[in-house]
Amino acid sequence: MYDSMFQTRIFEHMKILWNHFARMVIFVIILLFAACVDSPLLIFETTGAKRPRPLAIVTFETSLEVGNYTARNQMGISVPLQVDQDGKAMMLVMNVSPEVVLQWTVRSIDEEVLTATSQQVENRILFRVDDREVAAYHFSKGQMPHTDIPEIYHRDGYLHPVWTPGGQIITDDYPQDHVHHHGIWAAWTKTIFQGRNPDFWNMGQGTGRVEVRSLDSVWSGSVYAGIQSSHRYVDMVGEEEITALHESWHMNVYSNSTEFNILDLVLVQTAATDSALILSEHRYGGVGFRGHRDWNGKVSTEFFTSEGHTRESGHATRARWCHIGGLIDGEYAGIAVLGHPDNHEAPQPMRIHPTEPFFNFAPSQVGSFTITPDKPFVWKYRFVTYDGYLDRDLLDALWEDYANPLDVQILHELPSLNLFLSI
Repeated sequence: MYDSMFQTRIFEHMKILWNHFARMVIFVIILLFAACVDSPLLIFETTGAKRPRPLAIVTFETSLEVGNYTARNQMGISVPLQVDQDGKAMMLVMNVSPEVVLQWTVRSIDEEVLTATSQQVENRILFRVDDREVAAYHFSKGQMPHTDIPEIYHRDGYLHPVWTPGGQIITDDYPQDHVHHHGIWAAWTKTIFQGRNPDFWNMGQGTGRVEVRSLDSVWSGSVYAGIQSSHRYVDMVGEEEITALHESWHMNVYSNSTEFNILDLVLVQTAATDSALILSEHRYGGVGFRGHRDWNGKVSTEFFTSEGHTRESGHATRARWCHIGGLIDGEYAGIAVLGHPDNHEAPQPMRIHPTEPFFNFAPSQVGSFTITPDKPFVWKYRFVTYDGYLDRDLLDALWEDYANPLDVQILHELPSLNLFLSI
């Protein structure tokens, strides 16, 4: 009886091995056949534009291997397509007409061309598109610009410089009037944590700070480059420092035309303990922008919003996007900050400073809210930099693509080798 059971098990095991072998042979035959007939790895359609889009950033899920590909539509236009380690594919399409259905075929490329790159330079990750610099992320503390700045203001985890396509720096770092301002950065101001009131924004008070925990990943590609990093918000009020909030940064810098630079920033904030972090009502806090020091002064910076407001009328109003710009060395340059509709209190109210080149989408203006251990908050912003003036209609179109990306329908997709082996 035992011999019979043993033989049965051997037979079943051999049957399983044979099935796996047969699947592998079939899969290899499919791949060889596909290669012979030059069959595309993927066919999909993009739809959904209700108005002209000068630029569409298309994203969708796929089983393609990590890497760079090329996508070609029925009009013969080819664009790079990049797939990340999470199976998200992305490509950039210029000048999409309304109501047009584009069908795309995806194929491998013989040689990867990484037009968007991330490179470590001392304590920063420098992002470039082709040969132009776009932004730099400080993943650790570097040398402060002035020796008279107190050590308590020393910080990392922010973007500076941020450049226009023409190479003009439009951010400032450690400005004398507000040394806690740093290009593009994030912090909360008026908070309650375990009965204490740490201020993570105004570092000079010594009650709170934000610092980098780790630089988790860095990538380059034919479509975008980026980083994933982790920050922590440290409560310094008590005898012992306590981490109140964890924050992840996910940033992409896109390889698009030289008319403007685009970078996306996604923050995920999670309570670091069983205690909630209460963000009290306040006029500023969150993701901030500090402009070039040439923009200091009431008349040196121009603000205008998606709703038609200016510096004089825009503070505490809501908007989908806001432009900040002015003269730098006699040449006009600007940046637009786009808020995603998924954000808390979107379209969010804004802090527009009356005399300084400072801007902040400030959801806490509406009232207090709480980050609990079981409810992370996600904040999404897109930054567009440019030389000269950018047309309001163009900013509206860029926001529309950010808020309502093109729909994607997969028509045909060859299974990936990894997917097959996991069966």
